[in-house]
Amino acid sequence: MRSAELRQGRTFVLRLEDGEVLHEAVESFCRDNGIVRATVSITGAVDKGSMMVSGPSVPIEGKIQPRIITLEEKCEITGRGTVFPDADGNPLVHIHGSVGREGFSATGDLRPRMVAWLVVEIVITELVGEGPVRLESDPRIDGKLLEIRRWHPRRSSGRRSTTRTASRSRSTGT
Repeated sequence: MRSAELRQGRTFVLRLEDGEVLHEAVESFCRDNGIVRATVSITGAVDKGSMMVSGPSVPIEGKIQPRIITLEEKCEITGRGTVFPDADGNPLVHIHGSVGREGFSATGDLRPRMVAWLVVEIVITELVGEGPVRLESDPRIDGKLLEIRRWHPRRSSGRRSTTRTASRSRSTGT
């Protein structure tokens, strides 16, 4: 495991208008406001024609080919993600979420092109400190993976658990 300790900074609430592209708006806002690390929460609706990645195409041989889904109708959306800088300090967003409408649903990476319909509400919580960056670290994909340079091996306390199983439970009824 690798980890980096960061602190919570400023919090912003954004309202994307009809037609704005989700990842472009978030990255632009972060760049304009000096945000290079953050968490992102999204809720709202996206337009017909929006695109997302829902897993790789299979079988996987060599370079991973993303499975692109193009929405045939306007859909509700919810998602969570992060913003971390690339090697040049540019904020890059990585958001996964779900979209759905009347029995259809899909979950995956929202990066390719999610277009706001009516309104998309976004909360950006800045993370302050040094640490994670996005680097091209895996030749199998075109994306930039998160790199944390601090390594934390799993620690074992060396003692056995003293917690017992259900036989120790008691009902609180009379």
